[in-house]
Amino acid sequence: MINRNNIMETIGMVEKHKFDIRTITMGISLFDCSHENGEIARQKIYDKITKKAEKLVRTVEDVEREYGIPIINKRISVTPISLIAGASLDINYVEFARILDKAAETVGVDFLGGFSALVQKGFTKGDEILINSIPEALASTKKVCASVNVATSRAGINMEAVRLMGEIIKNTAYLTRDKDSLGCAKLVVFANSVDDNPFMAGAYHGIGEYETSLSVGVSGPGVVKAALEDIKGEPFDVVSETIKKTAFKITRAGEVLVREVSRRLNVPFNIMDLSLAPTPEIGDSVARILEEMGLERCGTHGTTAALALLNDAVKKGGIMASSHVGGLSGAFIPVSEDEGMMEAVRTGAITLDKLEAMTCVCSVGLDMVAVPGKTTASTISAIIADECAIGVINHKTTAVRIVPVYGKDVGEEAFFGGLLGRAPIMAVNKFSSEAFINRGGRIPAPVHSYKN
Repeated sequence: MINRNNIMETIGMVEKHKFDIRTITMGISLFDCSHENGEIARQKIYDKITKKAEKLVRTVEDVEREYGIPIINKRISVTPISLIAGASLDINYVEFARILDKAAETVGVDFLGGFSALVQKGFTKGDEILINSIPEALASTKKVCASVNVATSRAGINMEAVRLMGEIIKNTAYLTRDKDSLGCAKLVVFANSVDDNPFMAGAYHGIGEYETSLSVGVSGPGVVKAALEDIKGEPFDVVSETIKKTAFKITRAGEVLVREVSRRLNVPFNIMDLSLAPTPEIGDSVARILEEMGLERCGTHGTTAALALLNDAVKKGGIMASSHVGGLSGAFIPVSEDEGMMEAVRTGAITLDKLEAMTCVCSVGLDMVAVPGKTTASTISAIIADECAIGVINHKTTAVRIVPVYGKDVGEEAFFGGLLGRAPIMAVNKFSSEAFINRGGRIPAPVHSYKN
């Protein structure tokens, strides 16, 4: 039963603690758009997206107004384009990215994900073409996001793909150098990517998904922090229980909204992604939650343990609130999108190595990390390889969204704007990994992955 206290509590969550639904993402299958003539395929893609998502933004905005809970982003994810464009005779897929961008603009969504390839074992012709098209595609579009999965726990790590992605990231940084290498903020390299992720830049509509569906990414770091402020000094059992109860409330509110949007659009509700997603605004930070547990500054000793508790409690509370949990579901720690993380980097409390340690216990990985523009492609590839190893060994999704900011160095900041925020440039290890990366081949899957 919904009573007055429930209503007032929800209002307080929105007004005081910046609670929002971070995104409602429509997934659209494009398998029926394949054609050997690229121009025909692109027209079919445009027609299908604009038809399926024609009423998405308007419907979400109507529900947002009626329920009084902000829904920040409206997004689309599509079938990995390498699988669709691979049927064509095209030798460059930039025009596919541009037609996706045009479709996103037409229907009014904020981002469109799925300029993607899955290469955890090897490359098809379409995969190679798509990956090599990424720098120009991201430089010539506004709303398109790209992702490449280079490893899984069952396949191991495709080190040829890891090496190539270091070069692709560097090229993307150069082509978008006039915007602090912003193109790299729309590119994610994954291990164990998931088919139903509603968050950008890594969203795509996987092979086993619906023809069309709706997924939601909830948020609410400020709500969790406020709940912990009321239990200062209490033991961690109480901390965990408090976070669980708060995550339950956040998840229930999100599911009410997405089910209403689903009903109005007559599109199946797919999953709830429970991830706590911060923003650059003060009071909406995952780092500040960790500090509320007793850390003087996020990044000091104890941070990994605090993050592990937070991630686990969020999942436990959310799973009790919804039968359709999926996506990434945890706690994001993007540097540029979290004001507490930015401050921790500026004060020296967090280094790249500490961030890597933290990614062992949360989703997703090294996210929105800005490094010097002079960072070599092999160093970037080695950073990706380290994150992939964490994901493959621990059977979890890990990722790298790293921005080598062209023309900037440690001590400076990159400015991305909006939810992408701003990021202090972080130092990387000065020693070379080039000979390691140039070995190529494939790092085999761990022995404990062979379960059947």
